[in-house]
Amino acid sequence: MIGDGIRPGPHNGLGDIAGLHVGHHERRDRSYLTGTTVVLAPAGGMVGGVDVRGGGPGTRETDLLDPTASAERIHAVTLTGGSAYGLAAASGVADALGDAGVGLPVGAGPDEVVPLVPAAVLFDLGRGGDFRARPDREFGVAAVAAALPAEDAALVGCVGAGTGAVAGGLKGGLGSASAILPDGTVVAALVAANTVGSFLDPATGLPWALPLLTAAEGIDGLAPSADARAELAATYAAALAGPLAAGGDPTAQHTTIGVIATDATLSKAQCRKLAGVGHDGLARAVNPIHTLFDGDTLFGLSTATRPAPDRLDFQVILAAAADVVSRAMVRALWCAEGIETPGGRWRSYREILASPAPGGASGRARVPGRADTS
Repeated sequence: MIGDGIRPGPHNGLGDIAGLHVGHHERRDRSYLTGTTVVLAPAGGMVGGVDVRGGGPGTRETDLLDPTASAERIHAVTLTGGSAYGLAAASGVADALGDAGVGLPVGAGPDEVVPLVPAAVLFDLGRGGDFRARPDREFGVAAVAAALPAEDAALVGCVGAGTGAVAGGLKGGLGSASAILPDGTVVAALVAANTVGSFLDPATGLPWALPLLTAAEGIDGLAPSADARAELAATYAAALAGPLAAGGDPTAQHTTIGVIATDATLSKAQCRKLAGVGHDGLARAVNPIHTLFDGDTLFGLSTATRPAPDRLDFQVILAAAADVVSRAMVRALWCAEGIETPGGRWRSYREILASPAPGGASGRARVPGRADTS
């Protein structure tokens, strides 16, 4: 049966893909609540593809990932907050890599390179209290400077691009998960979960993707109380009213962004398919998904250190890709920590399970420019 013998890797995340480095830079001070994450390729670059869903994407250099484009390898992927403004962070990543001599050679000198750095953004503007407190070029430079081998980097929680994430009215964040296939191939995902839709079945308060979780996620024995279920339902109802209700919050935009990586040797077309199947994993974890208020974007990456798969083995990789995305999304929700800023208050899933607010009251965000009625 396809999928038999698949197990999580020892790091249960992007750290199980040898050669990748991950760096974060975030700010939570002076009305900032945002950050940037960079995934750096091994020496020689990595093969990439992309699949964009949802109605409001913000991206950079995704056209070069088309199988018909000439570039065969990219040097980094940038995931960042700040909506379209945050794309400046990717310029900082490119500058830092170029200064280090990493990039596509375009001249005779060792510094005559052009780093290829596709990027995607999520919407977290104003969540720290100041709409103008958003990632800029220096965020990208700092994320590259902070990069560590992926096995040593923080891959879950409110770090990097997940710093200002909100998911279905709850605090979102960064999540990661991995799978080792029977032949030793590794597939892993890193996602910043920032969704209009909810992770949770409203009848039970349990994650939609709960049946896909493994022991490595450390999430078991969940039994939300009636009060917790009431608060979770009220929180999501208030969050959903933001973008959808008449007169709702015009700033209630979201977007989940991330990467799915493997060490198998894939073509650009196969990396695009890898990214596309990753969206199936999003759909298993969040409802509704790919709304007009999300710009969900996933990158498929290959470090090309293992042999190319045959058709059946590639299908096993694709099946694992959807599962690791679902698991990474739930880990993002589980590892997030609640926060209150001048821009709003967002309780975490674990916080509500442990101590629901009296009467199931919602912890929804305050809407900038409107009276707080929570």
